[in-house]
Amino acid sequence: MRSHYAWLPPHADATTTGAHQVGVSFSAHTGQERRAGGRTVRADIPPGTAFITGPEVITWLGVAEPTEALEIYLDAALLAGVGFDSGRPGIEPAEGVRDGVVFGVASLLKRAHVTGAGLADIEASTLSHRLVEHLGQVYQSGDRAGTPPTGTLAPATVDRIVQYIHAHLAGPITLDRLAALAALSPYHFARAFKSTTGVPPHRFVTTIRLETAKVTLVSSRRPVTEVAQAVGFGNVSHFRRLLHREFGLRPAQLRPSRRETQQDRKNRPSPPAPGCVTVPG
Repeated sequence: MRSHYAWLPPHADATTTGAHQVGVSFSAHTGQERRAGGRTVRADIPPGTAFITGPEVITWLGVAEPTEALEIYLDAALLAGVGFDSGRPGIEPAEGVRDGVVFGVASLLKRAHVTGAGLADIEASTLSHRLVEHLGQVYQSGDRAGTPPTGTLAPATVDRIVQYIHAHLAGPITLDRLAALAALSPYHFARAFKSTTGVPPHRFVTTIRLETAKVTLVSSRRPVTEVAQAVGFGNVSHFRRLLHREFGLRPAQLRPSRRETQQDRKNRPSPPAPGCVTVPG
């Protein structure tokens, strides 16, 4: 498995997302145009949106906002196991979808890029196998796998939990409530959720909160205290520490200056972040 992470400034030139990849946009985009399979689509892209490609690439027709994205390219032998480049049904492309498993795996890989901590070989291998299992279960054309692997949650259950988290970011989110959505005890839910997404429930919730806050900080002048409270952080100092730990950035590095016009904001350089690099696994 290899992953490419980039934080890019706005650009007018067309760019492409490669074939046979699983990608996540961690940035928000309004009215973004893309072309794939001979058709052009214009749509908003909320942060955390996944794009899964088959043999066709996605061409992005210029991007007006800063872009933070991660693309995952899985080992060819693993992909052949779910039908890529084989005689069996392959993965159906999926553009602009919410997928908790894909988001969980991508957020772990993104953190490895941003912090420079890297992933152990067994950790990267486990993530790649889990992601391929998920692709085969959810996106394989033809007959779909009927039941999730033992000890994991069904995709519909993960989707329901992710929707609940997004809808309740400002308030308390408890393990008991998430477990109830899955009809499991808190203990069994925590184990199954981590086995499914690669991320413990508390860390998954924190990641969504921080990603949501980051998008707001990049695109507005709302006070940091207000942004923190809007995503469930009552302690602003704690919020600042977590933001720096996860992204290597402080709120001021994400903000437009007070004198910036809308056009200036589009031309503003991106905050410091790693360029496109590769994580083997």
